[in-house]
Amino acid sequence: MAAKAGRNRSLGLNPTERVKLGRTPLQVTRLGFGTAPLGGLFQALADDEAHQVVEAAWSAGIRFFDTAPQYGNGLAEQRLGAVLGTKPRDQYVLATKVGRLLRAGAPPQSDTFPGAPPLNPVYDFSYDGVMRSVEESVARLGIDKIDILHIHDPDQHFEEALTGAYPALDRLRAEGTIKAVGAGMNQAEMLARFAREAKFDCFLLAGRYTLLDQVGLQDLLPLCVERGIAIIAGGVFNSGILADPRPGSHYNYQTAPEEVVQRAARIKAVCDRHGVSQKAAAIQFPLGHPAVQTVLTGCRAVDELNENVDAFRTPIPDEVWQDLKAEGLLSAEVPVP
Repeated sequence: MAAKAGRNRSLGLNPTERVKLGRTPLQVTRLGFGTAPLGGLFQALADDEAHQVVEAAWSAGIRFFDTAPQYGNGLAEQRLGAVLGTKPRDQYVLATKVGRLLRAGAPPQSDTFPGAPPLNPVYDFSYDGVMRSVEESVARLGIDKIDILHIHDPDQHFEEALTGAYPALDRLRAEGTIKAVGAGMNQAEMLARFAREAKFDCFLLAGRYTLLDQVGLQDLLPLCVERGIAIIAGGVFNSGILADPRPGSHYNYQTAPEEVVQRAARIKAVCDRHGVSQKAAAIQFPLGHPAVQTVLTGCRAVDELNENVDAFRTPIPDEVWQDLKAEGLLSAEVPVP
């Protein structure tokens, strides 16, 4: 049954609204564009298809773009840069990542990006490695100004990331070469350690503050509010399961376990009762927390991009959040949009 309009129904969110990213001078749109699919995540993608999606994101008013050398072994950076290089540089915010150098002859890390060129990532969180990574990203992008640099998935490399990568990024920030220092991870615990050990401006938290997983709420998000660190919420569909909750869907980049499929299906059932899609609830949910400034979603097709923009704008009745809490699918203290 569709929800009734009225004072309990939210107005939806504006994907093109600009918000200040933490303490930085950067203004990002509430909805950002993640580029892992441009690198052929799970399925190869042609250059022209990738370019069309970026153009569609630009046409939709999205002005925050996030990429990484790892995505398609450089393909995502190249494809993003080919389009953004034709746009006014002062109108968008660009983020990429450090910690992996692409090298011919290195052993493949995974088969996550079928069709990617044989330049495989090599972990390098050293000071010099980071400086080389930045130079190589600039060359692939064809854009000489990067706004945000994230230390990328240093899960097994905390000390080197803190003593090697961070000082390099701190220097680039001090010189004005970049505007923000961040870290991007699929876990919240190490990001909280970084927040306590050094001066970070933002974190890209992937998959750990979603309708299915709110582990980021325990320690990281309150700490970020306290210290003025902006959270960029990624992986809001948990690799796909929240977009399409069925057996065989991806969760954390792997096939979803049965109990996760069932939980996602229950979330969908609540949303269906109120006439909204679970995608709309999933894409808007993270912005209920004051630490979260923007949401990143990755798209591989124009239709998918348009669907995400529409989902972001969809009004969600308060009763959706209330029912999710009542059914134990969200904890009672979780802030909602």
